[in-house]
Amino acid sequence: MSLDFDMTFDPAYGEAVVVAPGVRRITVNNPGPFTFHGTNTYLVGSDTLAVIDPGPDDDAHMAAILRATQGRPVSHILVSHTHRDHSPLTRRLKAETGAVVCAEGPHRAARPLRIGEVNPLDASADFDFAPDLALSDGAVVAGDGWALRAVHTPGHAANHVCFALEGTGLLFSADHVMAWSTSIVAPPDGAMSDYMASLDRLLDRDDRLFLPGHGGLVTAPQAFIRGLKAHRKMRERAILERLRQGDRLIPDMVRAIYRETDPRLHGAAGLSVLAHLEDLVGRGAAVTSGEPSFESEYRPA
Repeated sequence: MSLDFDMTFDPAYGEAVVVAPGVRRITVNNPGPFTFHGTNTYLVGSDTLAVIDPGPDDDAHMAAILRATQGRPVSHILVSHTHRDHSPLTRRLKAETGAVVCAEGPHRAARPLRIGEVNPLDASADFDFAPDLALSDGAVVAGDGWALRAVHTPGHAANHVCFALEGTGLLFSADHVMAWSTSIVAPPDGAMSDYMASLDRLLDRDDRLFLPGHGGLVTAPQAFIRGLKAHRKMRERAILERLRQGDRLIPDMVRAIYRETDPRLHGAAGLSVLAHLEDLVGRGAAVTSGEPSFESEYRPA
């Protein structure tokens, strides 16, 4: 199944753009190779508001959020995960509004660090974040005229959660499913096995529209998720083929598989290959001596 990315998006920095009834989006001016045009913050409700993913600690974005509230109370701040482009502004927004901060939990890796291993995404993690309310899977946060249900979707991050706006068919999919790109899955911060299981979880739902953490709307979620799964399986087959062709090291596989990819993204691509290899070794489809790592040598099973 083909996967067609939608690169059309107007960030309208500083403006609160209506994207669905009772839902507005404000995009942070933090564009980059991993954030597209910037991080999307969502305001939900009409009288008392919820803010989803306040974003990085940015003065202009803080002012834009407060301006968009038009003096209405913010009762809850919901955070999808604790990467620094999503959660740090939470602290200032809570101090300003008194809102209850809701999330799955503090930042953590998907698995324990191995001896000598350094988490390459530590600089991207908001280790200072702690929610007031830890959301179990299926927990509902309700406000004035709205209710948001937590849908745990680990993979991109261990504490990643999507939020379903009850009774609307809308799902705030954060970084798990985005229209413009695949999600980064980088061990030990994330895990491919978790990511694929989370895709299946969303595939079993009947949401009609996804509102992602970056870029525009996913308008046909089920078809898009099937495309994402096919894309990951294609990447898995490419890695297995490189192993059969004699590649043993991740950098060699990256040069072959991602030869048409922006070299600035090769580091992230290497971590994605590692995520696939961890999954393949765990399933017995590839082998390595010891635990899988970026420096390990791999062979087909």
